[in-house]
Amino acid sequence: MATVGGLLIGGLLLVAGRAFYLQGLNTDYLQGKGDAISNRNLTLPTHRGQVSDRHGQLLAISTPVESLWARPSELKITVDQQAHLAKVLDMPESDLSKKLARKKRGEYSVRRPVTPEQALDIAAMGIPGLHLRREFRRYYPAGEVAAHVVGFTNVDDVGQEGVERAYQSWLVGREGERQIVRDRRGNIIRDLAPIKTAQMGGNLALSLDLKIQYLAHRELAAAIKLNKAKGGSVVVLDAKTGEILALANQPNFNPNNRHNYKPEPMRNRAVIDTFEPGSTVKPFVAAAVLERGLFHPDSVLDTPQTWRVGNKLVRDEHPHPRMTVSEIIQKSSNVGAVKMAMSLTPQQFWEVLHRSGFGEKPGSGFPGESSGRLRDPATWRPIEHATMAYGYGLSVSLLQLTRAYMAFANDGEVMPLSFLKREPQEVVGERVFSPSVAREVRAMMETVTQEGGTGTRTRVPGYRVAGKTGTAHKLVNGRYAADRYLASFIGMAPASNPRLIIGVVIDEPTGGAYYGGSVAGPVFAQVMAASLRQLALPPDAPETATQMTHNTPPLPMAAGKGV
Repeated sequence: MATVGGLLIGGLLLVAGRAFYLQGLNTDYLQGKGDAISNRNLTLPTHRGQVSDRHGQLLAISTPVESLWARPSELKITVDQQAHLAKVLDMPESDLSKKLARKKRGEYSVRRPVTPEQALDIAAMGIPGLHLRREFRRYYPAGEVAAHVVGFTNVDDVGQEGVERAYQSWLVGREGERQIVRDRRGNIIRDLAPIKTAQMGGNLALSLDLKIQYLAHRELAAAIKLNKAKGGSVVVLDAKTGEILALANQPNFNPNNRHNYKPEPMRNRAVIDTFEPGSTVKPFVAAAVLERGLFHPDSVLDTPQTWRVGNKLVRDEHPHPRMTVSEIIQKSSNVGAVKMAMSLTPQQFWEVLHRSGFGEKPGSGFPGESSGRLRDPATWRPIEHATMAYGYGLSVSLLQLTRAYMAFANDGEVMPLSFLKREPQEVVGERVFSPSVAREVRAMMETVTQEGGTGTRTRVPGYRVAGKTGTAHKLVNGRYAADRYLASFIGMAPASNPRLIIGVVIDEPTGGAYYGGSVAGPVFAQVMAASLRQLALPPDAPETATQMTHNTPPLPMAAGKGV
């Protein structure tokens, strides 16, 4: 009996000593265990900055949504609750079971996002270990109209394409953090202290004009349908500031529909895709020889139907025996362009193209922009020197080519490109040609849009227009396809003092017409006319002198041979 009593007393003393140690001497131990169960650091959500056009029209905003998250260490769900939850989420119960069976430290998402109705049902169920988290999801008010410029974010709100990706570090917000106390069901029962304040992302004002962007989108889509084309692009630049006022591609996509994305519609053709520019390169040939004093605008050249370079023949399908330099541009003569180019050394010709931006990234800062292809002149053979004069053997993106034409629109200077709104006084240009040469070439390109030129369908009533048509055979599997074309037109207005430059490319038109003046020209005319009105730019030509000639057929030329 005495032995049993002694054991009981000893046990009581041992328990009391342990309790005194934990509660009196080592209180941090139990406090830490309690905190591990109830104390949490709560992430305070923030949202990305807004993206707007130059007039404040919203292009990307963040909207609050609820997402469902699980904490495996606390998850307690019955079979009936799981079946009901699967029904609420509209997902197979087997899929939900797999998700909830994951053994992962911390938390993981079950569904991002959930609808407001689903959130109410889930909250009412009160399942321990499941909780709703406030997040933000991107919404794009302009939808597919501005999709290739604005881009989109992923489920974690990280920019994947467009300006959303290019300006990720500026747009992204900084999450905050607070220390809280939760009960067993995960409900917040006490707010302890702030740890880090949430910061909203920076706003972004783009150079885009949403009204002009819509015009470009609409006219391009109509042209693709009319000409049964594979795709196409339109770029609109402000010649004075280098701002990109519009950029549209077909096919395109709706960034608000994030399911079943396909890479083809999401590709920004105007920035990424390259093509051989065809006859749109001829104004640079003219500028090169004028700059060196080798020819003048009224210099006359013999332009026979064919001209031999090595063992190859350069051909004009509708030749004129003799043409001035201006007429060579107006009628898009391959023979004339080659004869001018061959008066230059390869290095001299290369330098003009390189200064104009060929072979260099256009510098817009847009993700994935292409530099095109301009080979080292030391490697040029005579026939390659010749074919580059009418746009074969080099490649450009539409954005790159449209930017290069800024030298003719802006009296010899090229302004740096920008997708962000800027003020004119912020811009410093780079001189490519002398003012006199740029104006002389611009005058030549104005004759392209007049009677006898290849671009009569690019006229805009009340305004003088200057530009150049291009039609090129496409390279397919290393060979030029006889029946696949790329039609283009790059032009500017008002030609007396250009404010806008518009580049248009239509890829593989199959509706019957395929010349640049016939297929790309009308898109240019429609977008330019509406854009000039939108900007309230005063006319610089009598209405009677610039009537659009939709019923006048363009000058017939061989595809890829001078159009």
